[in-house]
Amino acid sequence: MLIIMRHGQSTWTDKSVNRFAGWVDIPLTHIGTEQAEHAGELLQKSDLKPDFVFTSLLRRSIVTADIVLDAIDRSWIPVQRSWRLNERHYGAFQGETRPAMHDRYGDKLFATYRRSYDVRPPVIDVDSPFFQGNDPRYGSAIRDGLDDRDPSTIRTECLKDLAERLQPYWDRRVAPMLVEGKTVLIVTHGSVVRAIVKMLEHISDADIRSINVPTGVPMIYDFMVSSAGKLRVQGPGQYLDPKAAEQGIAEVSALGQSKQ
Repeated sequence: MLIIMRHGQSTWTDKSVNRFAGWVDIPLTHIGTEQAEHAGELLQKSDLKPDFVFTSLLRRSIVTADIVLDAIDRSWIPVQRSWRLNERHYGAFQGETRPAMHDRYGDKLFATYRRSYDVRPPVIDVDSPFFQGNDPRYGSAIRDGLDDRDPSTIRTECLKDLAERLQPYWDRRVAPMLVEGKTVLIVTHGSVVRAIVKMLEHISDADIRSINVPTGVPMIYDFMVSSAGKLRVQGPGQYLDPKAAEQGIAEVSALGQSKQ
């Protein structure tokens, strides 16, 4: 079983701030902490007990996972963190507000940069305080050897780029555990959830534009394993709290449409 969720609300997804975060390492809000606690309660009530946890290298993912595990008394289970589970790198949009970027690029181009599958935003300047090139968490010591990608050099990504850097990690780290019948918890970011949903549910490049992911609501996927040892997903993902998911999706959608 796969339990996947976006982190709780962060300081930049607060509607009063509304900035593109991407790889910028920002904390949870008080609401985000409460969302993580609620996610733990949902797992507890559903008697879902993860065997292994994956997070990104960003604190909003890490802290959310820690809160969830504490709530279900499973802080002791193994955890693996990877840059491949980081949010999409938003390039020059990182640190900027959505309304400011909307004003700069206009309706059509802003929507294309933000939601298209294969169009990248402009690259971030290497002198920007929001560029991660010198961050030790992306240095050579943490390379996973799955391919030759160097995270310290990434300056922008579209969702397709994210899916491509995520695929070897899914194939080599996540899928084998699901094949073994383990319950896996992934606490990550909205774009990563969208990429995984696209892969599992065979959503088209065009239709993925309209998929939004709420903060802090776990979603469940069940699998069967074929005689050849291949995973077969059993239907679309199911949110453990559909009402909270619906409200969260509406809030995420509203952030992207804000012009003030």
